[in-house]
Amino acid sequence: MSHKAGFVNIIGKPNVGKSTLMNALTGENLSIVTAKAQTTRQRIMGILSGEDFQIVYSDTPGILTPAYELHKIMMKYVRTALEDADILLWVTDLQDKLNDHPLLERLVNIQVPLLVVINKIDLHTQAEVINKINYWQEQLPKAEVIPISALEKFNLQRLFEAIMERLPEHPPYFDKEDLSDKSERFFAAEIIREKIFLNYRQEIPYCCDVGIVSFKESEGLIRISAEIYVERESQKAIVIGEGGSMLKKVGTQARLDMEKFFGKKVFLQQHVKVMPNWRNQKSKLERLGYVA
Repeated sequence: MSHKAGFVNIIGKPNVGKSTLMNALTGENLSIVTAKAQTTRQRIMGILSGEDFQIVYSDTPGILTPAYELHKIMMKYVRTALEDADILLWVTDLQDKLNDHPLLERLVNIQVPLLVVINKIDLHTQAEVINKINYWQEQLPKAEVIPISALEKFNLQRLFEAIMERLPEHPPYFDKEDLSDKSERFFAAEIIREKIFLNYRQEIPYCCDVGIVSFKESEGLIRISAEIYVERESQKAIVIGEGGSMLKKVGTQARLDMEKFFGKKVFLQQHVKVMPNWRNQKSKLERLGYVA
């Protein structure tokens, strides 16, 4: 029996639903999802395996103009995803246009199969969706355009079939039991970071990152010690909250999600530390796991 396998890389602008789509396609909550832009900072692979296929999906940061060294690394992840894709998914929504976009020439001339995925169609009329399909067919005539709702899981079967039609014959790249290329420590940190994005406003989610200092697993319990990094003392005070109330709220929400994710009880300790200007210093970014 022949076997298909390949890298299906997901790119697009911020907030078009890339992470929601990968979670829906893999059936696992591997990428954190919030309504705020720049929630995804790293390239995250989600692996879907069957008897005769393996699809390695890659979620990537939303395309932006870099303002920090962190953003430059995030955009390097996007460029790498463009270069090593077997199939490329350009995820968009009905508000998005490609005119004057820096990736226009790359997408027009891309050599691998390209699928334009119009997400969030449940929020619009059929006429609006048809108009947008026509728009993308004009912009990228070599691509197949597929309208979906990742949140409502509408038309994902058609998208899956389109991917399978284009997936090359190849042995599996990962063990069939693997769900991602990332470690348990990574997912623990991401769950805490998601709660920070959900519970704080203004600059706080963007100035924060999370490191896992200790991850000790026993038969029925995981003990996790995490550090939340901010850039200034004033931000530290906001993250902690009056009497530690906000930090406790984040910790409780994160612990409950970790228990669902890992299938075990979790004991979580959190500490907030100031790491000045971490978003602009390569050595600090490398310490946090961002590889340029």
